[in-house]
Amino acid sequence: MAGIKDVAAAAGVSVATVSRALNGHRSVSPDTRERVLEAVGRLGYRPNAVARSLRTDRTRTLGLVIGDVMNPYFTELARFVEEEARARGYSVIIGNADERPELQDHHIRTLLDRRIDGLLVSPADGRSPFAPGTRPPTPPVVLVDRWVPGLDVTVIRAEGASAVRDLVRHLRALGRRRIAVITGPPATTTARERVAAFREAIAAQGLHLPEAYVGEGDFRADSGRRVTEAFLDLPEPPEVVFATDNLMALGALDAIRSRGLRVPEDIGVAAFDDIPWFQHTDPPLTAVAQPVAELARAAVGALTDLIEGRAARSVTLSARLVVRRSCGERPAGPTPTNGPRRSA
Repeated sequence: MAGIKDVAAAAGVSVATVSRALNGHRSVSPDTRERVLEAVGRLGYRPNAVARSLRTDRTRTLGLVIGDVMNPYFTELARFVEEEARARGYSVIIGNADERPELQDHHIRTLLDRRIDGLLVSPADGRSPFAPGTRPPTPPVVLVDRWVPGLDVTVIRAEGASAVRDLVRHLRALGRRRIAVITGPPATTTARERVAAFREAIAAQGLHLPEAYVGEGDFRADSGRRVTEAFLDLPEPPEVVFATDNLMALGALDAIRSRGLRVPEDIGVAAFDDIPWFQHTDPPLTAVAQPVAELARAAVGALTDLIEGRAARSVTLSARLVVRRSCGERPAGPTPTNGPRRSA
């Protein structure tokens, strides 16, 4: 079996350089790292992770605890986190909280017991995983997407309020006045931010928001269906349903179609958290998109900075409105062309 000395000889570098390359050290040039990795692959070298962690007190492993692995947003976030971590020489262990604080805390305890180098968490509620006003334990922790007010920790998130205001302004321009909202669980910071922005935007557009047009969901499709059915049973149903999560939007579509209604002819639907297949639904869904890849890269970058002894700062990115055709928008038509001119 090949050893580290064999890899060093094959790559034409020192044993120390091989070690630094495999640990993702920034002092190793891209060309040298590529030669080392090529030699590792050709020789079938497998470093002993346990022995290496004992020598360096590092496992080159990150933990990631997400809200719901069935939610396409978190699935995509996890994919990009793993991709960025791998590029930096780290592996990732993922825990699915299933939007349950007690399960989230179980995963956190388990990951800490496994001696991970750092932890990324999207908190299931505003109280967990750590008590407000306290610092989290070592190893370093970065919160991503959601945050805990009062917790002294680096947070990487997207600000969605501006995009929600853009959405309401867009719906008003389409002539839609009766707009209902499916909120998320009020314990989560993202749900509170989105519904507060929606209420402010409705007021700014001079629209009325009856309490019957506000229904609480739980970021699951079944709750989107249940709340939308209640909207449709009102004496004056809304003209548009805005679901503050992609799964709740899918539930809303199910409820509407089960009544034999059409989108957007009978009622419009818009969503927060764009997902790739929204552009392929019939009609394509208007949605607020978060910069998922950028969030993942910034979160992993901040966490690895903390692990490696550098300072890290909180980052707030911007969500954006993606206009499609689920709220009564006109499809883009062909560009008009001038026909041939007749001779006089």
